[in-house]
Amino acid sequence: VPQIDCDVKAGKIINPEFIAKCPPGCQDVKYRVYGTDIYASFSSVCNAAIHSGIIDNTGGKILVQKVAGHSGYRGSFSNGVRSLSLPRWRESFLVSEGKPRKGVTYPSTLEYSSSKSTAVKSGNRKVYQTSPVPTPATQMATTTPTPTTTTTDPSTTTLKPTTTPATTRTTTVAAAAKTRPGLHRVREIAFRGSSTSASNRNILRPSTGIQRQEPVAAFRRAASSPAHLAMETDLWKPGFGLFDTGFSSKEELNLKPLESISQGNPNCKVDLSFLMDGSWSIGKRRFQLQKQFLSNVAQALGIGSAGPLMGIVQYGDDPSTEFNLKTYANSKDLRNAIEKISQKGGLSNVGKALSFVNKNFFSDANGNRGGAPNVVVVMVDGWPTDHVEEASRLARESGINIFFVTIEAAAESEKQKVIEPNFVDKAVCRTNGFYSINVPSWFGLHKVVQPLVKRVCDTDRLVCSKTCLNSADIGFVIDGSSSVGTSNFRTVLQFVANISKEFEISDTDTRIGAVQYTYEQRLEFSFDKYSTKQDVLSAIKRISYWSGGTSTGAAISYASEQLFSKSKPNKRKIMILITDGRSYDDVRVPAMAAHQNGVIAYSIGVAWAAQDELEAIATDPDKEHSFFVDEFDNLYRFVNQLIQNICTEFNSQPRN
Repeated sequence: VPQIDCDVKAGKIINPEFIAKCPPGCQDVKYRVYGTDIYASFSSVCNAAIHSGIIDNTGGKILVQKVAGHSGYRGSFSNGVRSLSLPRWRESFLVSEGKPRKGVTYPSTLEYSSSKSTAVKSGNRKVYQTSPVPTPATQMATTTPTPTTTTTDPSTTTLKPTTTPATTRTTTVAAAAKTRPGLHRVREIAFRGSSTSASNRNILRPSTGIQRQEPVAAFRRAASSPAHLAMETDLWKPGFGLFDTGFSSKEELNLKPLESISQGNPNCKVDLSFLMDGSWSIGKRRFQLQKQFLSNVAQALGIGSAGPLMGIVQYGDDPSTEFNLKTYANSKDLRNAIEKISQKGGLSNVGKALSFVNKNFFSDANGNRGGAPNVVVVMVDGWPTDHVEEASRLARESGINIFFVTIEAAAESEKQKVIEPNFVDKAVCRTNGFYSINVPSWFGLHKVVQPLVKRVCDTDRLVCSKTCLNSADIGFVIDGSSSVGTSNFRTVLQFVANISKEFEISDTDTRIGAVQYTYEQRLEFSFDKYSTKQDVLSAIKRISYWSGGTSTGAAISYASEQLFSKSKPNKRKIMILITDGRSYDDVRVPAMAAHQNGVIAYSIGVAWAAQDELEAIATDPDKEHSFFVDEFDNLYRFVNQLIQNICTEFNSQPRN
């Protein structure tokens, strides 16, 4: 029986049913578990087994069965393990006693999926090894056809990006109006079979009267500050460039999906929209190359109802849907449809296209599955002719993971004419290089098929997908009255910090704000003040004790005006109020006004706090939003309960 570690999640094991042995001591580590009886696949397998009562902290054998995703997972406290709630997830699993079922053969070693797999040859097949592996695991094998080899100009195959150690990727771009119909012919004439000939290509920009001198393949990453890098918790191998992705040229030409089954690749269950550049500046031949690229991606993904689904939106002056997620359920039909797409023409209005996708594409009517992450891949020739930052922000906050594939970026002479410099960094979920690929030449586009597919299928790293931990504006309203005292006030701040650190904090994820009150109110910091978890925790630690009376009603009104009125769209507004006594003013009217404005209010009372006021402040039902402890030192006991209740309520987001 293979042994697994305490931190292994069910989703990382490929086998649909297996028996494994959990080691002792898993309950001591407290890896996260989501659900009760049936668990979300990114739960710790062993901790789920302890929660369900199949084993205890001494470990033991368990039987795990993968099942379909569910629309809701209920958290609970059982057998010493606190599980969390979750609105939905793409895959679930059941845990039972580790006895084999009749007629079922169980593997002696387990197959693991990993974003850090390396290809090695084994006879006439290619297998993928996970490095490092947490337990003995077999290699994940797929048989690949013999690839055909093409001869390309050395200038397109030996490019290496210039990098500096520990840098984040910055794509330098320019924006100006692109050419009108007819002018793309200038670009067509200059198009040659190597990237070096691209330097001869000029393109007219009507708004500026300048010509676009095409760059020879050159792409760099600009250095970022050490402080910024320190908070990038999931860097995409800094220093790796487009053509240093771990794939050989043969692998880049291999378009066979990892799982060739009629229902699609189950290891890549994503809802995917490609924004296709249909502007006139791209020209007819490059538009055809773009269609070939999309066709190759569709083949490599392995489209199907149990795997990835793909739709395409073409943009120019205005965007339009070529086909949505449910139009085609297999790669063959999808590729045939891509071949029939005709060019729209117009400018390159990427921002308008992103707004269109955010508002229209990922709907139930268009085949959005809810439990599958939403992914948009934007294809851009050169640079956009409108602003993308605001449209991208709203899309990310709706749970859309944005990737950019930019081809032939702006030359140095064009950068001064840009509409929005560094548009890629302003658009993607993280500026760590994972979400952006820059291709120096259209002839190099085929090289990024497999790297792109690998990234969009790595669902564990799609950090813009919505969860209960990254989708809120949380405002703490803290009683600083004289009855609290300096020592207890520091305990309250530790309680606030313990809650905050459980959330994913950034300017596009969960944001934290704080208000302290006595008779008066003071804004300690607003939602937009700090965008990293470390900065938030440091700011909480710096809050100084005020001392004074207790006007809780006025504090609620102040928080509504100074914090929650500035909350972002698509964010849940959560107020957590901590007080130790009865208020000198009325709390009911301000609390009701906050509730009506969409604020979800939790009240935590200590010592002499009035139960009737706590219930009036709390959102209904009171029992799930109101807590009371007899002394400050017991506040810590409610951290897990509060997080669980917040996650339980997370059921109103349109996407996960």
